[in-house]
Amino acid sequence: MTPLPVILDCDPGHDDAFAIMLAAAHPAIELLAITTVAGNATVERTALNARRVCTVAGIDGVPIAAGLAGPLHGTGIVAGNIHGESGLDGPGFGEPTVPLDPRDAITLLRETLLAHPAPVTLVPTGPLSNVAAFLLAHPALAADRIERIVLMGGSTGRGNRTPAAEFNIAADPEAADIVFSSGLDVTMIGLNVSHQVPAAPDVLARLEALGTPLSRLCVELLTFFGTTYREVFGFTAPPLHDPLTVAHLIDPDLITTVRAPVAVELTGTHTRGATVVDLDGVTGRPANARVGTAVDAPAFWDLIVDAVRTLGG
Repeated sequence: MTPLPVILDCDPGHDDAFAIMLAAAHPAIELLAITTVAGNATVERTALNARRVCTVAGIDGVPIAAGLAGPLHGTGIVAGNIHGESGLDGPGFGEPTVPLDPRDAITLLRETLLAHPAPVTLVPTGPLSNVAAFLLAHPALAADRIERIVLMGGSTGRGNRTPAAEFNIAADPEAADIVFSSGLDVTMIGLNVSHQVPAAPDVLARLEALGTPLSRLCVELLTFFGTTYREVFGFTAPPLHDPLTVAHLIDPDLITTVRAPVAVELTGTHTRGATVVDLDGVTGRPANARVGTAVDAPAFWDLIVDAVRTLGG
């Protein structure tokens, strides 16, 4: 099987760290580049965190570029109450040895798409600011060279930034609207799916049993993540949102999806940033996305544990 070429656009973030590791470790994925965006932390910190993750996981040769420092319009938000001040609190990290690419994220996206012989899949796991900016700047290239977009964001039900809006969409609703309105092949994997994969104690035990420095760091990441999710949301174990995008590409049967119209609320007083998913077809609007509804949680965790085992460390 020819590996699927992927660009990961992320905002590390504890769960983004696992998305990076899964994308780099699995032979079904060819990780071409990592771009970072402001979201879980400032863009300076998310770029640093991507370099930290790649350093400790032994991921070399994948360019990392920093992107937008905030949303297309308005003021940015960060998730320090969940991910800590650094965006990746918990373990101690040394200075990364993996460099930051001198190009900005939009330039790296453009040059990577042009250089690769086949169309590329974009996997955004943070706010969609970089992706939307690229679509606005290079619409013809996007239509020709982007195979599909598989994003973590939104929800078919309640949000987590507000009662109606999930964080990634709430952080830049206009960008999300551009992506869902782009006419590209879009798959949305939202909170309604990621809340089905909590990192329960048995998961931490499996990672701990690997007995490597990387596996112990992963346990520390999930332990911190679990503490904030318990304090903020009352969860007994934290959901690992972002790697579901990569897992879906590795095994399309892992996540059940349905075609549906998805609209992003841009003006609602209490609902700005909500993803309005018409699962019952009551609006009569044409479907513009595939939407995740269910996941094989044991198979997902097998992929995560195998990725940490493969990377060693």
